[in-house]
Amino acid sequence: MLIRARLVFPEQLVREPIIARLARRFDVEPSIRRASIDDHSGWMLCELTGEPAAVEGALAWLAEQGVEVEPLSDVVES
Repeated sequence: MLIRARLVFPEQLVREPIIARLARRFDVEPSIRRASIDDHSGWMLCELTGEPAAVEGALAWLAEQGVEVEPLSDVVES
């Protein structure tokens, strides 16, 4: 499963290795397509690839951590 999402990071998470933790914890492969990060906020266009349950779990976990998750479209490919 491949999902595209815009991830918006609040100031307190900008310096945290959220994407590295996500990849290790959920066995998903993130592909960062674009990003803009500064000291106070950041956003990232990201594609997540993995098993459907892992991708869904990863997106839910990001939201629990305080990352705003904006899906850009439905499933791109399965």
